[in-house]
Amino acid sequence: MIDAIKNSFKGFDPNNLDFSTAGTWPIGAKVVSYMLLFIGVIMLGVHFYIGDKEQLLNNKIRIEAKLKKDYAAVSNQVANLAGLRQQMADVEEQFKEIQRQLPTKKEVPGLLEDITNIGIASGLTIDSISLQAERKDKYYIELPIHISAKGSYHQVGNFVSGIAGIKRIVTLHDFKLTPSSPGMLNITLTAKTYRNDDD
Repeated sequence: MIDAIKNSFKGFDPNNLDFSTAGTWPIGAKVVSYMLLFIGVIMLGVHFYIGDKEQLLNNKIRIEAKLKKDYAAVSNQVANLAGLRQQMADVEEQFKEIQRQLPTKKEVPGLLEDITNIGIASGLTIDSISLQAERKDKYYIELPIHISAKGSYHQVGNFVSGIAGIKRIVTLHDFKLTPSSPGMLNITLTAKTYRNDDD
């Protein structure tokens, strides 16, 4: 068979091929033409049919990888849900505790009295304690209290320590210490407390 195909090419000139007379071509030329046509059809089929399917498959593989990643993230959240709920409950309890430490409007005079008593117990001579104008913030109302007193260095330290021990939230700002007489200091400061805007 191969010999017959070889013999059919003897004296054959591919430049003289005419597609209108393809039926009279030698058998070898016909076989080669059919093979080239078959290979061309196969390549076109692969390109147009399988190429699209391969692109679709690659898209599905990418989507699967993303879904697996999303699933892993959600499953981690679900696994930690009990712990997160406990943390949320703890934070809510801490927030309630902090709110309990904020004085109400009715408790502010008592807070002024507590600060005065702490100053006297520390040995300070209180010159003045006066409530300043409230300052409204987004979440709370700030109540500044201006304090002016005299005392020794240790008495000032005891006073600051006593303020830190108050059950209500009180912060100290704008300290000014100036010597007045040997071993004594003039002290001015602002104590700030805070209250909710809803009482």
